[in-house]
Parts: sequence; C-alpha cells; structure tokens
Amino acid sequence: MSFADLFKSKRVSMDEIVAEVKSGDSVYVHPGGAAPLDLLHAFAQYAMNLRDVTVTHILTMGPLDYMKPELEGHIRHCAWFAGGNARQAINEGRADWVPIFLGEIPKLIYERKIEFDVVIIQVSPPDEHGFCSLGVGVDLTMAAVRMGKKVIAEVNPRQPRSLGDSFVHLSRLHKLVEVEHELAQLEHGEITTEAIACARNVASIIDDGDCLQMGIGGIPDAAWLELADRRDLGIHTEMFSDGAIDLLESGVINGERKNIHRGKIVASFVLGSTRAYDFLHNNPLIEMHPQEYCNDPFIIAQHDNVVAVNSCLQVDLTGQVVADNMGRKIYSGFGGQVDFVRGAARSKNGRPIIAFTSSAKANTLSKIVPEHPQGYGITTSRADVHWIATEYGIVNLFGLNRRQRAKALIELAHPNFREQLQEEAIQIGLM
Repeated sequence: MSFADLFKSKRVSMDEIVAEVKSGDSVYVHPGGAAPLDLLHAFAQYAMNLRDVTVTHILTMGPLDYMKPELEGHIRHCAWFAGGNARQAINEGRADWVPIFLGEIPKLIYERKIEFDVVIIQVSPPDEHGFCSLGVGVDLTMAAVRMGKKVIAEVNPRQPRSLGDSFVHLSRLHKLVEVEHELAQLEHGEITTEAIACARNVASIIDDGDCLQMGIGGIPDAAWLELADRRDLGIHTEMFSDGAIDLLESGVINGERKNIHRGKIVASFVLGSTRAYDFLHNNPLIEMHPQEYCNDPFIIAQHDNVVAVNSCLQVDLTGQVVADNMGRKIYSGFGGQVDFVRGAARSKNGRPIIAFTSSAKANTLSKIVPEHPQGYGITTSRADVHWIATEYGIVNLFGLNRRQRAKALIELAHPNFREQLQEEAIQIGLM
C-alpha cells in the first residue's frame, strides 16, 4: 500500500474519530501550541455520552470545554502542569494535580505507571516517506505516542515540520482527521520597567558563548533584548519563544561554542506566536527532542557554561523558592525549573538563576518574605538555589549561611519592605 493510500485508509470524519474514546478510558492530549483544537472541541461535545474518562496533559493553550462543571462525572482532568484554563477546576476539586518534575514524566509513561487508551495529537501532513512531525510540541507527547494503545490525530497544514526526534509514521496513527486552523498562541504581555531592570541584572552575568535556558514571561523577553552585543550564544532548553528569534536571525545565537549538539538549538517545545512557529518550520538550526532528553539534569550538566533563568512567585529569607502554588491554591506546576537548576549547577561554570520582580499588587506585596506561610509548598529547595535576581540586583546564595542569605535577600527586596523584613528576620532568629 502506498503512503497516499495508507493516509486515505486512516482518514475519517470528526464524529468517527472522537468516538474512539470510550467510557472509562485514560486519554492523553497534545499540549501547548500543538493542542488539537478542533478535535478537542468535538470531543467536549461528545463527552456527554461518556462516563469516567480521565484526560491528562500539561499546559494546553486555548479553551478546555471538557473541563466545564456540567461535564463532571463524564470527564476528569489530571494536570501535570496547570495553566490558567485549568486552575479553577483544580482548586475547586473538579480536577487533579500531580507534583512532578517535567523531565521525569516520561518515566511514568515508559514504565507503565500510567497507560493511555487514547492519545490525541496534532501533526503536520506526512512527507513523501509517510512521516508526520509533532511540530511545536515533541515534549511528553513522543512518549505517549510510543506507548499509547490508540493514537488519533488532527493533520493540520499549519503545524510546522520540526526536525530532530520529532517524527511519527502514518502506520502509528490509528485514525486521523484533516483540519486547518491556526495553532494556539501565547500572548506576550507588556514588559514592565521592573522586568527590564531585573533582566539587565540577569544579563550582567551572561557571557559570550554561554548556553541558555529561559522560560516565558516579561523577564526572559526583556533579557533577550539585553544580549544583542553577545556572541556565539547557544540554547539547550525545554522551550523557546519569540524572544529568542531576533538573536537567532542576527546570528548572536548560533550554538558554535556548545560542546553537545554544536551549531544546533535544542528544545522540546515552542510556545509563542505564528512568527515562532514559522521560524521552526523545516529549520535545520533547531533540533526538537523529547522532554526526558532536554530536561535530564545529567544531559544539561554535560554542557559547559549553562545559564538557566527561571522565575517564581515567592522566596523566603533562607532562599526557599515557591513557584507552583499560592498556598493551598495550585498556580502552575514544577515544570522544568528544578531540572535546569540542578543541571546548570553541575555544568562547568554554570549559573542557575531565579529571577523575579520584587513586589506585586502595585508594590503593596513583597515577593521576598521572612517565612512561607502555612500551606505553601517548596518548588526549589534552598540548597539548590544559587543566583537570585530582582530589579534591585543579583546575588549568589551558594555557600552563604542563613544570616548572610537573609541580609543579601533583604537588599534585593523592594525598599518599601526592607525595614520590616529586617525586623522580622531578627524576630525569627535569622539575623
């Protein structure tokens, strides 16, 4: 059978493809910008026919109609990382949340600690050899595709053909449906003056030839703008977004000094605008790899000069970082923060950085606190933390005692809170 005939034999209608999900099934959904939006919309409409279906994924862009309260008992979501479209359901007890490092999730799948009856993905059209690309999201999806019992797919010509370990053969797909829609995009907010000041402090310890990992948000976006005069930067990351593209196009980021995958940008998923997705398409500069590779601290540590920049919600005066929760309320997830903090810490001349603006709510709430209140869970331990940056400076806590840490962090706090923090540090015996 030719690949064209194989494609036709698997092509079905939208109604037929969603009917592949049965009551009691465990379902995986392609996350991020690769979310199969048309298929998921049809699935949510079909869900009233189902009972006790579990849908598992990390952050998925776009509406999650299958998480509406009226579908309770029909569909239950399990989040490995919570986005804004899932937080309410999780915090109301209508959905579940798993504390887990992003790089270790594939282990659950490969060791069959979790098994998926149906894997729902979005892929590019097949090439002349019958291979479709997972496009903007190799992430955890490659493990799910390899281990899932049935793989059903949207085939979308808007999905870029990414290179690397990103391909799925038509023979692995159980059924497919042809669609055409824009990929889900991440809107970038305004970059504040505080974020710019923090980014300058981060950039002050980034040198020519460094290998970077940066997340999403105002500080990473501003940090890229501060690096235009650097040379031969590399990227090994879980994700990249629009912020890096100007430096990629200008040649500032070229990977020429990387000692692994020299001359290549390595990532697991791309999340941003159409510009980022178009840049990825058929681009041999970029290699996409599964999460268990990109986020493996031992792989990260084999690179020299890794600078890993991640953010948080709150830090206490001993250096404990909270990034996934607001007390008993789940905000996001562990993600890859600890993976890259530990990998960068073990890299030759590596620099793991936690970067954040010092206050919130119009400077009425300090993100640097004496102690985390009851119910707050620690994302990154104080023994793992090295560099901390705010708009007021950057400091390396590695090797500092509690008194030294408290003093250094108070100096990074917003001036409105420094005196109060010092008084509270004395009261609890840190100073």
